[in-house]
Amino acid sequence: MKFLDEAKVYIRSGDGGPGCVSFRREKFIEFGGPNGGDGGRGGDVWIECVEGLNTLIDYRYQQHFKAKKGEHGMGSNCHGASGADAVLKVPAGTQVLAEDGETLIADMTEVGQRVRLAKGGNGGFGNAYFTTSTNRAPKHANPGLEGQEMWIWLRLKLIADAGLVGLPNAGKSTFLASVTAAKPKIADYPFTTLHPGLGVVRADGREFVLADIPGLIEGAHEGVGLGDKFLAHVERCRVLLHLVDGTCEHAGKAYKLVRAEIEAYGHDLADKPEIVALSKADALDPETLKSQTAKLKRAAGKAPLILSSASRKGVPEALRALQDAIEVGRAEEAPPAAAWQP
Repeated sequence: MKFLDEAKVYIRSGDGGPGCVSFRREKFIEFGGPNGGDGGRGGDVWIECVEGLNTLIDYRYQQHFKAKKGEHGMGSNCHGASGADAVLKVPAGTQVLAEDGETLIADMTEVGQRVRLAKGGNGGFGNAYFTTSTNRAPKHANPGLEGQEMWIWLRLKLIADAGLVGLPNAGKSTFLASVTAAKPKIADYPFTTLHPGLGVVRADGREFVLADIPGLIEGAHEGVGLGDKFLAHVERCRVLLHLVDGTCEHAGKAYKLVRAEIEAYGHDLADKPEIVALSKADALDPETLKSQTAKLKRAAGKAPLILSSASRKGVPEALRALQDAIEVGRAEEAPPAAAWQP
């Protein structure tokens, strides 16, 4: 399945059906009268968060969604049928924005969440509605109201508890594969990961969702490499695990480069709790490992974890640190307990 995290779609709710002008004419009925029914209501456009989706690829092949129009009113006071609704089904984490791409309309974060994006037009009144004591035979009816139409943006931001960041080939996909059942592409060249990946980590009787995104390089916020748009997928994370390749020339410079791109991206991503780890420790001799650790400690301002996904060295400690940070984040987000009332 191809991954798509952004789509622009056109939506239009249904028009209301027009009312009917009709008069009752039956044998042996001395006084007939108006009996035109009202028009049916136009269908609404809804967006619904469903289970089993993790991409917006369906909206690459269909960009127009229109609800059905309401049916005409008919004689004998028959009301027109309402138009069928149009429903856009999206994965959890999808944001709905206006055509300007900035105004947030809805944030779909929970499965089952349902939001009406466009309301259908009301049906018009038939001539029976306009009957009064002074106007016993009205000969007019209302047309139905028009529906609403607009262009909207759908943007997917994966929902994960923790996110992996770092330069290309820093060992993020290897770490994800070693601690989850995910099977990301792993190779010895940069930009192996082209799309974000998710995996569920289970350790010490606890579990959390871990997200892996493509690597960042210098100038990513200006579009260099794959750019920094994938950072949107770690915006919802409670903690970041910053992996620095121990086999690079200077671990401290590598760390500062990625931090600069995160700060340039904004959206309060730089303020999230961060765990720093020196990866690929199994490929370093003791002297080089000591030197790279010292450089990374000076750059990050704290002692990094020493990590090797291949030999599992430091992996339990990293997972434990992530779990602790996630629990702290969950506790801070939880609403305060209500005070007891006698």
